[in-house]
Amino acid sequence: MANEREVVFYDQGAATQRMLAEVLAGFRRPQKQIAPKYFYDEKGSQLFDAITELSEYYPTRIEMQLFDQHLPQVRHRFGDQSLCVVEYGSGSSKKIRRVLDTLAPSVYVPVDISRQYLLDNTHELHADFPHIAMYPVCADISREFELPAEVDSLHKLGFYPGSSIGNFLPTEAVAFLRRVRRTLGQDAHLLIGVDAKKPAQVLEAAYNDAAGVTAQFNLNVLRHLNDQLNTDFRLHNFQHEARYNQEQGCIQMFLRSTCDQQVMIGDDTIAFTKGERIHTEDSYKYSVQEFLQLAEAAGFADAGHWQDDQGWYSLFLLTGQDAQK
Repeated sequence: MANEREVVFYDQGAATQRMLAEVLAGFRRPQKQIAPKYFYDEKGSQLFDAITELSEYYPTRIEMQLFDQHLPQVRHRFGDQSLCVVEYGSGSSKKIRRVLDTLAPSVYVPVDISRQYLLDNTHELHADFPHIAMYPVCADISREFELPAEVDSLHKLGFYPGSSIGNFLPTEAVAFLRRVRRTLGQDAHLLIGVDAKKPAQVLEAAYNDAAGVTAQFNLNVLRHLNDQLNTDFRLHNFQHEARYNQEQGCIQMFLRSTCDQQVMIGDDTIAFTKGERIHTEDSYKYSVQEFLQLAEAAGFADAGHWQDDQGWYSLFLLTGQDAQK
């Protein structure tokens, strides 16, 4: 196990050829699309951190308030047992610092697709929490990955904040949660933040901020493809769009082509007509009961859930249904 002087890195990152195949498959669909996981290179992660500080972006503020109010209850549930916290899509260290402070785990495993950002954040955290062994894993959390063997004997708490579960279609969310159960173990727990349905104007303001940071974040996915796949997207030829789809209960983000143009992706030429859109993200919103139905379909049971006074955001502690028996 890592001692107080080391961080042990495990690289299970996505290969370039697999990324190219996935991106091309998305652009060959009738509705062109890019998976939202490709937002998160180092620049994209920094932009998302900036989004969480915006006045229009309420989820982070509310989630942090819920942590302050309810993390002590989560800590009480685990008692004195040795705990390993596994953070899915680790990104910024702001939220995990609250978790590490309150839950005092013996091991922390951050998992993220953005390699350098993951390493930088882990080393910063380890400087402040040298007593916690840290095993950063560079991996695509939308696929199967392995935890380090060093944590096999520890009770595991998955941590998935920020309502990132909303980026999956509901059927994909169930499949993701099933993978979480397999990865963490049948008796593990999962602490997860979930955004709730609310007036469309509130939601749309959060994704169309006045400073244009979300627009930069959305466009950055094209720059990431240029860097990783040597594509030739011209970012100034695309515009950010975000709107609430009332029927589906989700915010949808797009990049709209402002002209007829062609882009080289690998050996393929992809044509865009003026006004054609690339679908870059869904962000589904769930009531408490809607989300618990998804969790139960994946084999999780409700071990506690909390909302803010307005009912805008929910925090769930889930456990394997077998562990409830």
